[in-house]
Amino acid sequence: MALTVAIQMDHVSSIDINGDSTFVLALEALRRGHTLLHYLPGDLAYRDGRVWAWVQPMEVRREAGNHFTLGEKFQIDLGQDTDVVLMRQDPPFDMAYITATHLLEMIHPETLVVNDPAEVRNAPEKLFVTRFAEFMPPTLIATNRDDILAFREEHKDIIVKPLYGNGGAGVFHLTPGDENLNSLLEMFTQMFREPIIVQAYLKDVRAGDKRIILVDGEVAGAVNRVPAAGESRSNMHVGGKPVKSELTARERDICAALGPELKDRGLIFVGIDVIGDYLTEINVTSPTGLQEINRFDGACLESMIWDAIEARR
Repeated sequence: MALTVAIQMDHVSSIDINGDSTFVLALEALRRGHTLLHYLPGDLAYRDGRVWAWVQPMEVRREAGNHFTLGEKFQIDLGQDTDVVLMRQDPPFDMAYITATHLLEMIHPETLVVNDPAEVRNAPEKLFVTRFAEFMPPTLIATNRDDILAFREEHKDIIVKPLYGNGGAGVFHLTPGDENLNSLLEMFTQMFREPIIVQAYLKDVRAGDKRIILVDGEVAGAVNRVPAAGESRSNMHVGGKPVKSELTARERDICAALGPELKDRGLIFVGIDVIGDYLTEINVTSPTGLQEINRFDGACLESMIWDAIEARR
């Protein structure tokens, strides 16, 4: 089954071929005989009832310094000229991101968009998780300063972060004696119009923040990410160390609760984050972790994802 696959992504020149999940998805697509087209979110356009994109034929290879080739740019009708669109640009989940989901929703599911763009729009990482509150740590989403101060008074040791942030950016750990909360709230108010999210600090993060990949609602693998010394964030691009990991009974319960809803929503490729016994995020925009899990487990998670995509075509 040869498919024409358009990948909406950040420019291929910017990716880390040893860590990027989009890269191995592209490699697997080529291995299966699919045709790849590369375009940026800014290349999308709506005209006369159709969704168009300026695309470039793309080939990728695991060769440092020479990992891609792009052909000449031309414009296509995404709904008529492609079979699959992978929506793989990184957040932030801002109005540009949301606009892209509206445009891609116009062609889905006749052209399969992964993940389903309407469900991506309806499932921002730090809000979608609230549907599974029984697995979450104590959490407040609010703008009102008194609400935030009361939460801090109750839980003492807290994490403060932007509601629509990503990659660990803007995440602050405030210990009970830290006097910077008021200044931090002033800064967040100036930078963001949205509420902020405040959570009880989980000491188990020192042992790692586990990324679990679910494919079509089923567990595919996991990797633990241990934060560097002096760092409360475990994201690998800020120094977190990937460590081989197995799922605990609690984590399997979490995945069993999430799986059916993820499948029903057309969220084929999802990465959830678990610290200790608590679910902290459900990542549906541009999840990562495939290459790390593959290396530790001798797996090929991108093959599982393509199996799920091809089953829908």
